[in-house]
Amino acid sequence: MVVYLGALRNHFAWDDTQIIVKSDLVHAWSGLWRAFTVPYWPGDWGGFLYRPLTVASFALDWHLGGPGWFHAVNLVWHGAASVLVALLAARWVGAGDAAAEIRAALAAGLVFAVHPVHVEAVANVVGRAELMAAVFSVLSVYAAVERDSLGWSAVAWIGGLLSKENAAVVPALVGLAWVLGVGRARPAGRRIVRYVVCWVMIGAAYGAIRAVVLHAYPQQFNRAPVFVGLSGWQVRLTAIAALSDFLRLLLFPLALRVDYSPNERTAVHSVSDPAFLVGALALLCWGALVVISVRRKRKEAALGLLWIAAAYAPVANLVFPAGVIMAERTLYLPSVGLCLALAAWVRRVETRVLAPVLALVVIAGGVRSALRVPVWRTDEHVMLSILEDSPDSYRGPMSAGIIYLEEHQPAKAYDALDSAIAIYPFDGRLYLLKAHAAFQTGRSDQVDSILAPVRKTCLPGCGADFYGVEAALARQIGDQVMADSLEAYKARKSLKQQ
Repeated sequence: MVVYLGALRNHFAWDDTQIIVKSDLVHAWSGLWRAFTVPYWPGDWGGFLYRPLTVASFALDWHLGGPGWFHAVNLVWHGAASVLVALLAARWVGAGDAAAEIRAALAAGLVFAVHPVHVEAVANVVGRAELMAAVFSVLSVYAAVERDSLGWSAVAWIGGLLSKENAAVVPALVGLAWVLGVGRARPAGRRIVRYVVCWVMIGAAYGAIRAVVLHAYPQQFNRAPVFVGLSGWQVRLTAIAALSDFLRLLLFPLALRVDYSPNERTAVHSVSDPAFLVGALALLCWGALVVISVRRKRKEAALGLLWIAAAYAPVANLVFPAGVIMAERTLYLPSVGLCLALAAWVRRVETRVLAPVLALVVIAGGVRSALRVPVWRTDEHVMLSILEDSPDSYRGPMSAGIIYLEEHQPAKAYDALDSAIAIYPFDGRLYLLKAHAAFQTGRSDQVDSILAPVRKTCLPGCGADFYGVEAALARQIGDQVMADSLEAYKARKSLKQQ
């Protein structure tokens, strides 16, 4: 937690603005229970995702303190996650040997605590969804594998699902531990059936509630910009290419980015693309390590490697396209597997050898993380980081344009959005934002021509609901004329569809 003390100076930034600062739900005590009846994202912004426990925690924090308090709570969640990772490593890798338990716990817990890829999840308040989901997921796995406690495992899994959707991988993690023989002896067949029945019931109930809550809202922006216009085959080629970033971030996270959008990361169209070949090589290396670990009967190392894959699967874009091609916050739960595998590999290393190497890794990781924390201080800091770290991404100038609009500097916004369109002309939001800037700079005669490409480039689709979302944005930045115009277009489009 010491590494992240700088986060206590951070304010609300990036998605914090919509989820927390501008949310009437979070600002009311009733948000503690109303969070379970509404989507994670406000209805005006499309009403997608369902993370009620996370939102309820924000509602509680809002009445207890300011931004510093929110960040302090994040630090506590991260500290808890680090301790749980150490506990799992001690139980699974130590195997009753006190010295081995200490080595395993220190290796896994300390590396997890300071891993630089976690900065986005810890230092940005909305990253709490990752922290909470990871804590509950590890607790659920521990309760099932180490304690054979179906009740506690189920309760923890429900907590994870209500924090973030990626906790859905818990049954797979428990199943992998049973198959590999890690931890307590595998339960009898009838006991396993009870677990499976419990998982099915919880999963079905969660899915039904989620569907009911989200049904009334348009599910916008559920596909990463880089995937727009790609076939299913091309989406998967691009996803495999992104595995090189995934491997680099886990093993050598020196270069960190807020954003991996086009053209910083571009689509892959064929298997001959060098980016695909590098990603495929990363996948083959992981597979080889799994095979070697299994053949050498290093079951804990194998479980750690398979944990990485299972935990990353929901956002890997290999099964279905997700909202991002790569985001460092999504590596929080997968990195638990890395730390468990690391603990297994160093179990037999003598303390006199392990201590200096581990100290060097922890110091390097801690310094890198501490230096990265201020990136999430304000929207301006985040925007400047994108412009510096991802100069080929259109999201940097797009973010600058939004900030300029909110600060009533439409001329600068107009130029910034022009730059974003020049980099990536396939996101319809860019043209709508540029139209806002045109209205505010007295260029109303240009609005029609600016909006002309929207129908062809809208991300992810130009339904009437998309225009409603943009109208809400216009109202938030004080552009009522543009909001009225978009609402009128939404009404005409809805009438036409009927």
